[in-house]
Amino acid sequence: MLSIRNLSKSFPGPRAKTILRHIDFDLAAGEYVAIMGESGIGKSTLLNVIAGLDRPDSGEVRFDGVDLCGLDDDALTILRRKHMGFVFQAFHVLPYLTAAQNVALPLALNGAPNAKMRQRVEALLEAVSLGDRGESPPRELSGGEMQRVAIARALVNRPRLVLADEPTGNLDPESAGQVLGLLRRCVKGEGAAGILVTHSAAAAKTADRVHVLTQEGLRPA
Repeated sequence: MLSIRNLSKSFPGPRAKTILRHIDFDLAAGEYVAIMGESGIGKSTLLNVIAGLDRPDSGEVRFDGVDLCGLDDDALTILRRKHMGFVFQAFHVLPYLTAAQNVALPLALNGAPNAKMRQRVEALLEAVSLGDRGESPPRELSGGEMQRVAIARALVNRPRLVLADEPTGNLDPESAGQVLGLLRRCVKGEGAAGILVTHSAAAAKTADRVHVLTQEGLRPA
């Protein structure tokens, strides 16, 4: 599904810095992989390049055989909208929408019919144990509940690839454990592939395999 070859990325300027060096990485459909590394090492940058939000200086990123570096911004936006789901540390749920409306947002952006949208949203909220909280605004939800809304939103379009960037960084240990287990089950249950970026060894243990990002590159743990 995902193939990265000899990828490098740097940031120009007075303090120019190379973040990613000669990255090689493969991800098959159905795999759930953790990428570990110290803060600031470039884990989020790598996710951004995989998603086509940043472009590498050199190398190749292929998603289902398509070279993302050869697509323009509009084509990348469509690809992300249809085939990728995102879970972030900061939740990024919209405060003026209910839990159900937040989950439904990707479907609405893709023009899904209302009946199909409602059915899918209800199913996802049940899957993340929030079936009775659909009408609740974020201010009435705990951090763990908001992250579960974010997981449901990431999966609602049945994406082929789910990218999770430190999804438990703002949660207490108990909520973090629950969210990590739920994220893995949902990704696997939906038949997606997933990449979990984390600096936590405990979080990485929920993955099928673990890679470590260092200044020298990306290697299996």
